[in-house]
Amino acid sequence: MALSSLLTAFARGEPLKVGDAAPAVTALTDTGASLALADVYARHTYTLVYFYPKADTPGCTKQGCSLRDGYAALTQKGVAVIGVSHDTVADQQAFKEKYHLPFTLLADHDSKVITAFGVPTYPVVGLAHRQAYLIKGGKIVYTDYRGTTDQQAEVILRFIAE
Repeated sequence: MALSSLLTAFARGEPLKVGDAAPAVTALTDTGASLALADVYARHTYTLVYFYPKADTPGCTKQGCSLRDGYAALTQKGVAVIGVSHDTVADQQAFKEKYHLPFTLLADHDSKVITAFGVPTYPVVGLAHRQAYLIKGGKIVYTDYRGTTDQQAEVILRFIAE
C-alpha cells in the first residue's frame, strides 16, 4: 500500500505534444504576483514556456542566459518568455537579478504548472526535467523534451523562421 502511494505521488501524465491546448494555469512570478498563463498567450503571438530543474545551476544558467541574450530577437518575433522551476519566489528573484534575466520566472513550488504540462520530475526531489514548449493561439506548436541549454533562443528563432 505504501509503495503504491509513493508511486502515485510521483506519477505524471505524458508531456504535452504539438497540437495540444496549452494549460491555462496560474502561478506566482519572481515578484510574488500571480500570473495567468492564458493571459500571456492572449497578449502575444508566441509564448515560450521553458522548464528547468534548479535556478542558478550550470545548465539552467546557460539556458536562461541564452534566452536573455536572444531576448531582443525573440520579442521582435512576438515571443513572450516564461521560465518555470520548482524554486521559491525568493530563489527565482535572486536568479533573475544575478543574471539580469529580462523575462518572467515562475516559482512553481507546488508543481501546478509542471504537472499541467506533464513535465517529468526527478524522483524524490520533484525538480522538473528541462523541457520547452512554444505556444501560438493557445496551442502547442513546438516541443523540446530534452531542453536545449546554451542555444535555447537560437533553436526557437530557427523554428519560427521555418
